[in-house]
Amino acid sequence: MEGGDSQVEMKLSPEVEEELESNGVGEHLHHHPESYRRKPQRTPKNICFLVAATLLVVIIGYLIGYLVHRKQDKASPTCDRAVSVSTDEESSQPESFAPKQLDWGEVKGMLGDKLTVSRIEASLSEFASVDHRAGSPGDEALANKVLRRFQENNMKTWNDEHYVKLQAPPTSGSNTVTFRGQSLGSIQGYLAYSATGKAEGAVLYAYYGRLEDFADLKDLSIDLNGKIILVRAGEISFAEKVDNAAKMNASGVLIYPDPADYDLSDTTQLFGHVHLGSGDPYTPGFPSFNHTQFSPVRSSGLPSIIAQTITPIMAQTLMRGMEGRNTPRSWKDGGLSGVLYKLGDLSDIVSVEVNNVLVETKIHNVFGVIKGVTDADRYVVIGAQRDAWGPGFAKSTVGTALLVELAKAISEMIREGRFMPRRSLVFASWTAGEYGNIGATEWLEGYLPSLSMKAYSYISLDGVVTGSDTFKASASPLMNGLISDTLKEVNSVSNPGKTLYALASGPSWETSVLEPLKMTNPAYPFITFSGIPSVSFRFTKSQGSEEYPYFGTLYDTREKLESATFSNLPKVVRAAGQVAGHMALRLVHDHLLRLSVGAYDKIIRGHVIQINKKVNTLQESGRLPNNFTSKWLISAIGSYGRGARALVDTIDNSDLEDTEQCRMLNDRIMRVEADLLSPYVSPTKTPFRHILLGLGPHTFTALVDHLDVLKSSVGSDDVDKLLNQFALASWTLQACSNALAGEVWDMNNNI
Repeated sequence: MEGGDSQVEMKLSPEVEEELESNGVGEHLHHHPESYRRKPQRTPKNICFLVAATLLVVIIGYLIGYLVHRKQDKASPTCDRAVSVSTDEESSQPESFAPKQLDWGEVKGMLGDKLTVSRIEASLSEFASVDHRAGSPGDEALANKVLRRFQENNMKTWNDEHYVKLQAPPTSGSNTVTFRGQSLGSIQGYLAYSATGKAEGAVLYAYYGRLEDFADLKDLSIDLNGKIILVRAGEISFAEKVDNAAKMNASGVLIYPDPADYDLSDTTQLFGHVHLGSGDPYTPGFPSFNHTQFSPVRSSGLPSIIAQTITPIMAQTLMRGMEGRNTPRSWKDGGLSGVLYKLGDLSDIVSVEVNNVLVETKIHNVFGVIKGVTDADRYVVIGAQRDAWGPGFAKSTVGTALLVELAKAISEMIREGRFMPRRSLVFASWTAGEYGNIGATEWLEGYLPSLSMKAYSYISLDGVVTGSDTFKASASPLMNGLISDTLKEVNSVSNPGKTLYALASGPSWETSVLEPLKMTNPAYPFITFSGIPSVSFRFTKSQGSEEYPYFGTLYDTREKLESATFSNLPKVVRAAGQVAGHMALRLVHDHLLRLSVGAYDKIIRGHVIQINKKVNTLQESGRLPNNFTSKWLISAIGSYGRGARALVDTIDNSDLEDTEQCRMLNDRIMRVEADLLSPYVSPTKTPFRHILLGLGPHTFTALVDHLDVLKSSVGSDDVDKLLNQFALASWTLQACSNALAGEVWDMNNNI
C-alpha cells in the first residue's frame, strides 16, 4: 500500500478463469500493469463484479473442502457402515449405497408384515407328509422342497451329507413279548439302539424307572437282578429309563403309555430311541462323513440290555396277571382298566425278543444363508428337524414350514433395501432327529473348531407348537435377557390384549417360563457339546393340562394339533415365528449381542454354596480331612463375577460405532459358553463337556453327587477322586473367568 493507492492481483485456477471470462467477468480481473499505476475507478459496476468474484471463490473452496472431507469419512468404517450383500450371484451394491440403519421398532414391524397367516398356512400344507423317516424317499423329497424354497429367496445354499448307522425294526417278522408263554400281540413300535437278542425273567413294575423309583424298590429289599422291568412312559427319557435299569442289573425293559399320563388309544404303538447321547452312536465325537475310517467304536451311551415298547392294552393284559406286593405309597396308580397295580412275583415270567437291525443310511442336512454386511463370518443358526416316525406334524412339519417362512420374510426385507443385518443368518433343515439329534450333532462334530468361534447362537424350531395358552423355553442362561425382551414384544394368541411376558405367572417370569435343559432337547448338543448359546421353546397347554401326547406315535397329525390349539394353529405358528424371528434379528441387528453374561454368576454361586455346605458337613462328621478345602473353587467364582463386571465396564467405556471394537466385545461375550466346556475330558468319551449343563464326572452335578456318596462311606481313593474333581472344576471356571476379563495383560489374579 503506497499512499492512498492499493494494488491487488488475484490468481485463480485456469478452469475458474475460463469460466469467469466466459461470463464477462475476467476482463475486470486481468488488469495490465499500467492499470496499477492509475487509481482505480470505484464505480458501482466494478464493486459488484468484485463482490461476485469473491463469493464465487468462497463457494468453490467450500465445495472442494466438502468433497475431500467426504472421502475421508468413507475410509473410516463404523458399525453402521453398509457393504455388499452376497447372494448366489455374489452381486454387490455400489460403494456410495448407504441404507439407513433401521431402529428396532421398524425391523420387528417389517417382520410382522411379512410373516402372515396365509403364507404359513400354505407352507404347512406344502410340507405335510405321512412318511418321512430319516433317509427315506419322503425325507429326501422334503429336503429338496426346502432347498428350492431357499434358492427362490436368492440365498446361498448347500447340503451336508453323512452316512450314519440307524437301527430299524426287523426286516421280517417283528419283535415279540410273551407273558407266561402267551404272546401279548403284534408289535410295530420299537426302540432304536436297543441291544438285540432274547431276555427272560420275572417282571417287576418300577413306576417311571427313575433312580428314586428304584431306590424305593431297594428300600423294600426287592432283588432287581435279572428282572424284566416294566415302566410307564414319561418324566424322563426312554434312554434314561433303560440306563437306570441296566445299573440295577436288570435284563430288559418294557415301556408303555399309561392312560393316567397319556390320552391315547389302547393300541397306540410307541417309537423312540434308547441311546443315552446325541448323534451317531457308532462314531461318537466324530462326524459320519463318507469314507471316514475309524476303528470300531461304540458310544458309552448305548444300552447293554434289550428294550421294547408295548401298547396300553398289552400292559393291561400283563398287569392283570401280575401278583406280588403292593406298590410303594408314594406311587400313584395308573389308569389301566381293571388293574390292581402290583410289583410282580417271581412266577410272573416274561420273555422279550428284539431283532432290530443296523442299517447304514445316507442322510442330508440342507442349509441356506443370508449374509451379514459387516460381520458376515459371524452368524446365528436357526434350525428345524425334518424327519418323523409318522406324520410328525407337531414334531417336524410346523418347524420346517416356519423355517422356510422366516427365511423368506427376512430375505424380502433385505431385497427391498430396508434392512441390512450386521451378522449372517444360517437356516438349517436337519434330519435323523428322531434317532437322537443325529443330523445336527454330526454337523457340529464335523465343523466344531470353526463353529465354536463363529456361531453366536442357535435357535431351535422343533416342536414349537403343542398348544396355545402357555409359553415354555429351555435355554442357556446367556439367552435369558433376550428371551425376556422378546416375550414383552409378542402378544398371546389366546389373550391378544396381553404380551407373553404379562401372562407369565409366578414370582418371576423365569420360574413360569424356563424349564431345565434335558438331553432330549434339540438345543442340548449345541450348548453342551459345542458351547454355542442356544434356545428351544414351545407354545403348550395351560399349567395342569395334559401335555401333547402324540410325539413318538403315528397320531401326530394336523387334526390332533388343531384340537390342541383350539383351531388357531396358523396364528399360534405365526406367534412362534415372531418369537424366533425377534430373537434372531436382535442378534444380527444390534451393535452388541444381547447375551446375559451375568446370568451364570447366580447359577455358579448356587452350586458353590451347596458344595461348600456339604464339604463342611463331611468335615464335621470326620469323613473328610480338615485340610480339605473348597477355597479355590470359591476364588474361581469370585473371579467370574469380577470378569463379568470388567466386561460391562469395558462396554460402557467403548465406542460402539467402532466395528472392530464391537467385534472383539461380541467375541468375548459369545466365548463364555464355550469356555465352560471342560478341556480335561475327551469329546469322544465324554461329549457333553459343559461343567454346568453337561453330563459326566467333570460336572458340578457329579461333584455334588460324589459328596452325597461320601456320607455313607469314604476311602483314600474317594478323597483322591474328589480332589481331582475339585481341581478340574476350579480350573475350568477360572479359565472361563480369565477369558471373560479380557486380554492376558488385563488380568491380575493370584490363584
